[in-house]
Amino acid sequence: MRNDLTIYDRVSDHWWSDDVRWVRTLKNLASGRLKWFDRQIDWREKSVLDLGCAGGFMAEAMAKRGAHVTGIDPAEGVIAAARRHARRGGLRISYDVGVGEALPYADASFDAVVCVDVLEHVGNLDQVISEVARVLRPGGVFLFDTINRNPIARFAAITLAEDLLRLLPRGTHDPSMFIRPSELRRVMQKVGLRPGPITGLGPRALNRRLDLTFGPLPMTMILFMGLAHKQDIRT
Repeated sequence: MRNDLTIYDRVSDHWWSDDVRWVRTLKNLASGRLKWFDRQIDWREKSVLDLGCAGGFMAEAMAKRGAHVTGIDPAEGVIAAARRHARRGGLRISYDVGVGEALPYADASFDAVVCVDVLEHVGNLDQVISEVARVLRPGGVFLFDTINRNPIARFAAITLAEDLLRLLPRGTHDPSMFIRPSELRRVMQKVGLRPGPITGLGPRALNRRLDLTFGPLPMTMILFMGLAHKQDIRT
């Protein structure tokens, strides 16, 4: 089975324990993304939607930077884990169960939408991006990452990461759902999002547990992250 989204609920009780290696990889990826995202936005007092938040790695990091964070994910188990961990840490994060194709929020609700490790999993990319644009305020920013679609990315994400190194469970990704930057750019432009710069994301070093740590890279052949702004018709 490919694009197996049940993997998240299966480890929900261990999400914040550091017991599961591939979950630690996701935590390290969150830190790597923020090394670039932090340069694109001042999080303080921003209303931010973490779309596909899973157990809350990105949501908590943004909340600690001063954002007012709402997280949404279809996996009920990891949402429950996210709520428990936020309460224990004294963080005021709102978590909802739902999907990107039908966000339960009013138009122009957020200053920013963050969507990481998600777009390569959704059933209807056009609808998700349309919903992102709808809930963003004029001038708001969409921050994302996803996996490029090409033979090198397939080898890295499937053969290496899933089959050989077991950085992710087998079946996590369906390579046919990977997205080229040009395709994502076209979808965003159709719904009034103005694409900005993109950069690569990848391994940078090993930590003391011999887990990979991540950060921005110039190469966008495998993982890439970027941003877009919702056009403000008043300017």
